[in-house]
Amino acid sequence: MKSLIRAILIGVAVVIVLAGCGGRTAAAPEAAAIDVIVIGAGGAGMAAAVEAAEAGATVVLLEKMPMVGGNTMRATGGINAAGTSVQAGHGITDTPDLFYDDAFRGGREMNDPELLRILADESAGAVEWLIEHGADLSDVGRLGGHSVNRSHRPTGGAPVGATVVTTLQRAATARNVDIRLWNEVTDLIIEDGRVVGVEVTVRDGSTEQIRAGAVIIAAGGFGANNDMVARYDEDLRGFGTTNHPGADGAIIGLVAERANAALLHMEQIQTHPTVVPADGTMVTEAVRGNGAILVSRTGRRFANELGTRDVVSDATLAQPEGTAFLLFDHSVRESLRAIENYIRQGIVIQGDSLEALAGEAGINATVLAQTVATYNQAVAAGTDAEFGRSDMPRSLNEGAFYAVEVGPGVHHTMGGIRINPSTQVLNGSGAPIPGLYAAGEVTGGIHGANRLGGNALADLIVFGRIAGREAAAFAAAK
Repeated sequence: MKSLIRAILIGVAVVIVLAGCGGRTAAAPEAAAIDVIVIGAGGAGMAAAVEAAEAGATVVLLEKMPMVGGNTMRATGGINAAGTSVQAGHGITDTPDLFYDDAFRGGREMNDPELLRILADESAGAVEWLIEHGADLSDVGRLGGHSVNRSHRPTGGAPVGATVVTTLQRAATARNVDIRLWNEVTDLIIEDGRVVGVEVTVRDGSTEQIRAGAVIIAAGGFGANNDMVARYDEDLRGFGTTNHPGADGAIIGLVAERANAALLHMEQIQTHPTVVPADGTMVTEAVRGNGAILVSRTGRRFANELGTRDVVSDATLAQPEGTAFLLFDHSVRESLRAIENYIRQGIVIQGDSLEALAGEAGINATVLAQTVATYNQAVAAGTDAEFGRSDMPRSLNEGAFYAVEVGPGVHHTMGGIRINPSTQVLNGSGAPIPGLYAAGEVTGGIHGANRLGGNALADLIVFGRIAGREAAAFAAAK
């Protein structure tokens, strides 16, 4: 975990400026002039803040952590979108209907159809919007559960999270969004059933009330709160997590209690199958998408590596010691810049040959050699008779060879606050709560029982932008 935190801090350092006691990064507007308050400075919150500011609103963005980015900073694999100019440039044919079908199937058909339809239809616009604001999303790959290449990421397959955070933070600053760090929202201000502001606790422990025309909740999920995770799924008690410490779900409980906000799918909690047990580093799904395979200590494959995360996680837990090895060769390393970070972190086992790698990793060398030979034959034939993997971009026959020991860790909470297509928060009766909006992992319903890799960032940008526009319009009409 120390290596992961160190990498995150290095990535964030170039895009944020820590403020003094109040944690503000821009001149604060007068309280009476605030149109929109956004809670949470991850991808959804910053997208909402930028969109609201572009709609003419005066925006305050509150973040309880000492930096912007949230879990978005940890995103590696890409942001999914269907029908983009980038895909067209790569000769990739894709449609929102295909996106919808993949995500609906991956979510075990529990997704809210209306929200999922918006995600699919607006995904291309989200990517184009980020590109217009300066993001490099020129590389396109495929993550588990998708039928075509639609995961957009920086040149060479570099991690996408830092690019998105940098782009949004720069855009927010340019539009005079008042970013206040170390500001934890501890209560909502509600008058006559309408949310008109928040109470915050700042770095020195003092409290402050901030009033506005509308409030957007974008505070993330609860993956870092294992007690809360276990409350909804006892089988996950004691599991590690890929989430940053601020993803504790506190705002979900607050909104449910104070505003009678409805919650749904809280028991739908996703594990990511390739997390390093020793330190919590998440190895991006893009490594598998670019050709890596999973093998057990016996040296055998045991799953379709590009199956949905829940299926691959369960298959990994069934292996000896509940872990497996992600295996790839030099050609995969060369295809994905994100791998260099893992090598620098010291989590990758290396060998000049398969036999040497097997010895270093404690894998049965004879069985491993046969497994790789069988897989390479499947690549040549274009058919994986063992596990039905449809996308096998390359054979594994170019030394050196590499392996990373991995196992499941709590990754994404699909449940949360119920919203309508306008991102208004709904109460227990299904009616909108005036002045209150939500976007991102803090919401529920979009991903159903299982989120496909790369769909989180699409969710954050698509619904963050909608929330920003809708909240700005609501505030202007008050």
